[in-house]
Amino acid sequence: MSAALEPVVVGDDARSAALAHALGVALRAEVPGGDILWLRYGETGLALGGDPSRFGQPLCAELVGGRVGHRRRFGGGRGQLLARACGLGKGVTPEIVDATAGLGRDAATLAALGARVLLIERQPAIAALLADALARLAAEPELSELRQRLSLVPGDSSRELAALVAESGVLPQVVHLDPMYPHRQGSALVKKEMRLFRALAGDDEDAPALLEQALAVATHRVVVKRPKGAPPIEGPAPHHQLSSKNSRYDLYVHRSLKAL
Repeated sequence: MSAALEPVVVGDDARSAALAHALGVALRAEVPGGDILWLRYGETGLALGGDPSRFGQPLCAELVGGRVGHRRRFGGGRGQLLARACGLGKGVTPEIVDATAGLGRDAATLAALGARVLLIERQPAIAALLADALARLAAEPELSELRQRLSLVPGDSSRELAALVAESGVLPQVVHLDPMYPHRQGSALVKKEMRLFRALAGDDEDAPALLEQALAVATHRVVVKRPKGAPPIEGPAPHHQLSSKNSRYDLYVHRSLKAL
């Protein structure tokens, strides 16, 4: 993973102090300027932010409303490309490991379709955003079943995926990967949200090691999300591909998923 910026925590309460201690970062009373990224609790939950001219609005992990809520209601159910790639066919609901969880949107969508999903995130600040989002999800009684299908484990999937999965108790029938695609200057960083995410997480330059780990752990298939025109991750060639207008899923299949 390429070099990335380390955030500070902003706040003067016990919760902020505990987060700064857990992450091993500085605690500030006010939002810093310049290129410093920050984490701060607000009305909508824990937010990650930076210079607005460069990064835009602060970013939260949202598993209740927003894009995730809209996708849960109107996303197309098991007919959407993500669900098809992960094998959620008629009568089939695999257990899934989202080994590059990010903001948890794909994991929440899969869980809403009935799958049990383990989220693994190696960037501590992003994992903190996810933990906060899961806590807010738990406060929604009507979404209790969705919350029960989601579990989070901080850790580096490119180095210790097997151990992380073993500790979780999830059967890794499907491993889903969405590694950060290394950008070319002026071509890939269109959205300010992605600029913020990349500044914090860096590029996933160890994607081949991540794929190797996933192939060793998944019992049935590995699903890799890629930009549509990007080459597959270095390593074995995918067995199948599913494409949409802007993205593609590369499928590495060990065996077929069948209904119980």
